[in-house]
Amino acid sequence: MELPFAESWKIKMVEPIRKSTREEREQWIKEAHYNVFQLKSEQVYIDLITDSGTGAMSDRQWAAMMLGDESYAGATSFFNLKNTITKLTGFEYIIPTHQGRAAENVLFSYLVHDGDIVPGNSHFDTTKGHIEGRHAIALDCTIDAAKDTQLEIPFKGNVDPEKLEKVLREHADHVPFIIVTITNNTAGGQPVSMQNLREVRTIADKYNKPVLFDSARFAENAYFIKMRENGYQQKSIKEITREMFDLADGMTMSAKKDGIVNMGGFIATRLKEWYEGAKGFCVQYEGYLTYGGMNGRDMNALATGLDENTEFDNLETRIKQVEYLAKKLDEYGIPYQRPAGGHAIFVDASKVLTHVPKEEFPAQTLTVELYLEAGIRGCEIGYILADRDPVTHLNRFNGLDLLRLAIPRRVYTDNHMNVIAAALRNVYERRESITHGVRIVWEAPLMRHFTVQLERLS
Repeated sequence: MELPFAESWKIKMVEPIRKSTREEREQWIKEAHYNVFQLKSEQVYIDLITDSGTGAMSDRQWAAMMLGDESYAGATSFFNLKNTITKLTGFEYIIPTHQGRAAENVLFSYLVHDGDIVPGNSHFDTTKGHIEGRHAIALDCTIDAAKDTQLEIPFKGNVDPEKLEKVLREHADHVPFIIVTITNNTAGGQPVSMQNLREVRTIADKYNKPVLFDSARFAENAYFIKMRENGYQQKSIKEITREMFDLADGMTMSAKKDGIVNMGGFIATRLKEWYEGAKGFCVQYEGYLTYGGMNGRDMNALATGLDENTEFDNLETRIKQVEYLAKKLDEYGIPYQRPAGGHAIFVDASKVLTHVPKEEFPAQTLTVELYLEAGIRGCEIGYILADRDPVTHLNRFNGLDLLRLAIPRRVYTDNHMNVIAAALRNVYERRESITHGVRIVWEAPLMRHFTVQLERLS
């Protein structure tokens, strides 16, 4: 008899979490203006708003923190982190930052200018914000298949080579670089194939353009390449990782994801020009070059986390839990972006709340309903996150409208997944009675979903 699958770790510390009543949640979400970002953590039972900085660090990471070197300049912790990143990626030049959006801010301050066009696969919120905030255009070149949530193909996060080449053919003079997000978060945590990365590299070389990877979940992308792409089954995650980054000129990283730390990020590149251009902005915005926005203990924890999370067993445990939740949703007939992504389940709100018009934000409505049902906090990845068109100032309704349930690494058990699935089932079973959504009463001009204020319509 084949043994059942089990986690590749054991638990040695726990944190209590509290259940609440429906009446309490009704009041709390109203006080939060129906924006789950504004809830207090103690008002949440199972927190799936993000997998960023919410993972459980290992004993090796905690031990590494005790050896952190907090020297202002030239800390051994920086060189420990630098050596780990260079070994994994091949990139020589490293700039630490306090998180991924800081890495974007530092690098884009040098690379992105008014009137530029940055093509890529479904830019995530901060990436798009840092581009559009500089009066440039973030252009989506994801394959069309990504918009069909029920279509099962192995690499739904891929860049469409024809779309990309068309942009470069028509606007090459305005393109500072090509960006590829691995995995593609906005499209549902979907991976990008090695073959597609090679195609992007070929097109980039044809037009003499550099390639940047948004690499928050690069290890998960490598796992999917190993499991789904021909010729990679016998290769290690570290070997696949190096092959991926050999096709890029640089990377930005929110290390709070696949680095499994609570805070941290970095820029890494093989281009001395990028390093020289960006390092002044690091000193201006983040700190000195050998700590950036990080302290020594966190750099040590990150170096260990990057090493641990580029091993197969760690990744398999994490991704199998996401698959487990997906199978429970399959039992209940709940539609989500298929196949299941690496870090989250993305429920297709437009197929669940069919009576809520897009102008009333179905995914945000579903996010609120799930919280009211069981105190579970997800995150809208849809029409509110999309912001307004910078030219017309109209809401952008041309993408997917998804409820993201991001699973923190090494935090919850499969029993929690059962609760999440049952709560979604309860909402799904009463979906016909949900006919109205929410409207915006206040919003910020960029990245509005973090602070937007809403009211329920009835």
